[in-house]
Amino acid sequence: MTFEIDPWTRRRFLQLTGMTGAGITLGACASEPESPAANPEAKAPSPVFNEPATKLSGDLSILLWSHFVPSHDTWFDSFAKGWGKKVGVNVRVDHIDVENVPTQIASEISAGQGHDIVQYIATLSQFEPAVLDLADVTQEASNRHGEQLAICRESSYNPHTDKFYAFAPGWVPDPGNYRKSLWEPAGFPDGPSTWDDLLEGASQIYRSKDIPVGLGMSQEIDSNMFGHALLWSYGASVQDENENVVLDSPQTIAAVEFAQKLFNDAMTDEVFSWTSSSNNEGLIAGELSFIINSISAWRSAQETNPSIANDTFFVPALEGPEAALAAQHVMYNYAVPKHAKNPDAAKEFLLHFTDNFGLTTYHSRLYDFPSWPSLAPSLDDWLGDDPFGAKPADKLSFLGDVETAAEWSASIGHPGPSSPAIGEVLGTYTLPNMFARVTRGMSPEQSVKRAHEECERIFARWRQRDLIGGG
Repeated sequence: MTFEIDPWTRRRFLQLTGMTGAGITLGACASEPESPAANPEAKAPSPVFNEPATKLSGDLSILLWSHFVPSHDTWFDSFAKGWGKKVGVNVRVDHIDVENVPTQIASEISAGQGHDIVQYIATLSQFEPAVLDLADVTQEASNRHGEQLAICRESSYNPHTDKFYAFAPGWVPDPGNYRKSLWEPAGFPDGPSTWDDLLEGASQIYRSKDIPVGLGMSQEIDSNMFGHALLWSYGASVQDENENVVLDSPQTIAAVEFAQKLFNDAMTDEVFSWTSSSNNEGLIAGELSFIINSISAWRSAQETNPSIANDTFFVPALEGPEAALAAQHVMYNYAVPKHAKNPDAAKEFLLHFTDNFGLTTYHSRLYDFPSWPSLAPSLDDWLGDDPFGAKPADKLSFLGDVETAAEWSASIGHPGPSSPAIGEVLGTYTLPNMFARVTRGMSPEQSVKRAHEECERIFARWRQRDLIGGG
């Protein structure tokens, strides 16, 4: 039996997640040139192999994004095929540009045929009716490796339907990136620690150096992450923990008013046409004083503009009046569609991949963090003495460890789950549009009310399908 996406859902999903090429795509992480480890003493972990619970055979096909760190894909392809040879499965790995992944998944689900495993860098909750429940895989991984980080569980599990629509073995934090040579003369040698610090320092830098902040208000993922982080810091959110829309609040209005002032004092109109690579390009070119991004922009600069890389430092989530939270930059979701021809092999491979996530962390040059902290026991050492040429070598020590980074990170949907409704709010860029309207002249109250009403309509549609709670 094949699963058919109803016409509205398919049409809307294609619109939300990739037809324009600007949806949940690059996550502001440009591809990074490969380079050997600068510290030869920091060795990759030894591979781990556990015999599958059942005898396997046949073919296994895997659909993945093309990782922003090319060395990861080189390693992964060999790793997956090597596992296949050991267990008697012919493994095929297909990498495609990340902006094309959602439409490819939607197409395969509609056709009722395609890859046995599909992967994306954000929640796949929209596909819940068409995929297998991976509770067994998640539970077995926890049996082997301890407790899964809450941020990853929340990004792969629907509490309303009690289903793991995906398996989340890893994620990527989203810190602030700042240019020390610009922020030190402004009185912030260690960068901003609060949103008010950002406003004060960035305004001074813009006035004296004509170098703006790079926080988008456009229809791309980094604009979404900036918007969510700012809302949470003011005690606002799209939904409450019971999946009811609560966007229209005094806290949201205060956050929008702050964004308006930040734009007026330290940003340019370019943020309205921001793309998922704009902050990377601007930072590497020396044209931005601060961005919110994973470490990938800096990794790229190590190869293309070392002086900028050496001048780039990081801060955790900025503190606001109520909290200091950043959205996760990437959340890995692996799903097994109901049309998968070899689900047993798919599940066994996901467990094998998870057992070896320390290798993933290493070959992604510390970009990928594990969902189970025990899986990368050397990560603390690597962050304190970067194997890939950071100057200074402890530049990433601010991340502390996997659990520390998770403390100032939140899943999309916080304080509720990353539901299909939240996925649509993300994909229609409700928050970036809300902020942009105000900086272009609409009153904060009017723009927030409009965004709230849009969210209400989205939630009502998914609630009618009984895929979310609340109401």
